[in-house]
Amino acid sequence: MKHYEVEILDAKTREKLCFLDKVEPQATIAEIKNLFTKTQGKSLKDEDVLQKLPVGTTATLYFRDLGAQISWVTVFLTEYAGPLFIYLLFYFRVPFIYGRKYDFTSSRHTVVHLACICHSFHYIKRLLETLFVHRFSHGTMPLRNIFKNCTYYWGFAAWMAYYINHPLYTPPTYGAQQVKLALAIFVICQLGNFSIHMALRDLRPAGSKTRKIPYPTRNPFTWLFLLVSCPNYTYEVGSWIGFAIMTQCLPGEPLAPSFSGVPLVPSVCSPLFLTSRFRPTVALFSLVGFTQMTIWAKGKHRSYLKEFRDYPPLRMPIIPFLL
Repeated sequence: MKHYEVEILDAKTREKLCFLDKVEPQATIAEIKNLFTKTQGKSLKDEDVLQKLPVGTTATLYFRDLGAQISWVTVFLTEYAGPLFIYLLFYFRVPFIYGRKYDFTSSRHTVVHLACICHSFHYIKRLLETLFVHRFSHGTMPLRNIFKNCTYYWGFAAWMAYYINHPLYTPPTYGAQQVKLALAIFVICQLGNFSIHMALRDLRPAGSKTRKIPYPTRNPFTWLFLLVSCPNYTYEVGSWIGFAIMTQCLPGEPLAPSFSGVPLVPSVCSPLFLTSRFRPTVALFSLVGFTQMTIWAKGKHRSYLKEFRDYPPLRMPIIPFLL
């Protein structure tokens, strides 16, 4: 049977990338793509040893330009410092936000001050973890990620802060009981998130990229490893759910300016809310974050299953027994 010889070139540079001989005449394009992929080999890690690679005395390595890169630490510090600073601008009601009458005034509602403490604590914790806890398996990421990540974190921080610190903000429907319950959820989940980060840190010695199966420790917060692969994401989502319940931030569309010059923003506790379309700021932030963390958790879960044959079969990516 006659076989074909297929030469694959780079579409831009016209440089030859691969030469395939003895290709079956009935081969589909998908099959040719698979043959091409096999000739390219696998992606190599920095710690791979040449002697242990499946090559002879002559090795062919392919270089791929990943474009402009930036360190993970720089990205994390930038995207976490922004929300911390932005939220405080609204909390202290700096000029040009709510009108001259309310410049540098303070809310009379305790929940507003608690919300600021919780929000600030969360991002200070993230900054400190970036500097002293996290050990990154990859040194850099594409430069474009910093713009995408900062738009998400900074934008939502400003949106949430505007409504929570608004002079016309009203407390949650069920008052102190609702705030205390939600605060407890937030604190517990923050402790859980930190505990998981410490457990993951202890799995990887400093300066190495070793990967191991994470298991529960004596710390009760790590027992969630029995049910999910990424309990740090589970706790993270739980924290924001608690924050959403505590602030009950479901404000309506701003109405016409009042005599004070401040936009009237009906909250869930205001009668005007019934005639206004609500905007679930914190809840939407939690939902978007949950969606993204679910994608990350599924990816890590698949990676664990692929890398470790003895990986615990009962674990789910992020939500026990469901997802």
